[in-house]
Formats: sequence, structure tokens, C-alpha cells
Amino acid sequence: MPGVPDISPEETWAALRDQPEAALVDVRTDAEWNFVGLPELSGLGKQVVLIPWQLYPSMQVNGAFAEQLKKAGLTPDSRIYFICRSGARSLAAGQAAQAAGFPHAFNVADGFEGPADAEGHRGQVAGWKASGLPWRQR
Repeated sequence: MPGVPDISPEETWAALRDQPEAALVDVRTDAEWNFVGLPELSGLGKQVVLIPWQLYPSMQVNGAFAEQLKKAGLTPDSRIYFICRSGARSLAAGQAAQAAGFPHAFNVADGFEGPADAEGHRGQVAGWKASGLPWRQR
């Protein structure tokens, strides 16, 4: 297995724009989607796919993850870009997806919010939001 490459948020946006088979799967929790916000893909004629990697509040790994990818219409031909808060859960999700027969898995580097800045705030240093890509509150 070649591993799951890290792709910048900007490269992810370009892939979603240019590749019909590209999908963005947000693997954060319900709470994060509701309170932090979501990538906004309507300008590309797409919607972000919401499948949690871990289940809130226990944070157990979602045992139905691969099945939920299939139910979302994703196939082995899909190019799947996984995003989480900072890039760790999405890497694990991408590895699980590859193991489940989805070979074209990518990790959005720095995730939606990126690392914390000097004051401990996210969303300012790197990641989807800091890159100025479209997002919305739920």
C-alpha cells in the first residue's frame, strides 16, 4: 500500500473543482460540524460527505465507517479527500479506507482548523479556514 499522501487544502480544492470523481469526506464529529463549521462546496456543485471517524462522546472508532463510505456512493474509483480538525483522524480514516478497498485516499494536510497559534486558537495558522477556502456554520 502506497500510504495516504498529504494534500494541501488549496490542492484539495483544485482537485474537487477539476475531478468529477473527487469527494471531500469530513470525518470530524457531529459536535464539530455543528459548532466549528463545515467546508462549503456548493460553488463546485458538490456537498461535503459527513462520516465521523470517531463517535462522540465516547470517541470510539466508527465500526461502520467503510460501509458508510459505500452508502455515500463512493467507489474504488473515487478520489477521496479526508479532512478532520488538524489532519490526524483524517489520516487514520484514509488508511482505513485504503484497507477497505478505496485506493485513492488523500489526507487534507492541517485539516479544517490547523494547529493552534501562540494564543491557543485554531483556524489562523494553517488548514482549510486559514487558507481562505469557503466554509459555513451549520
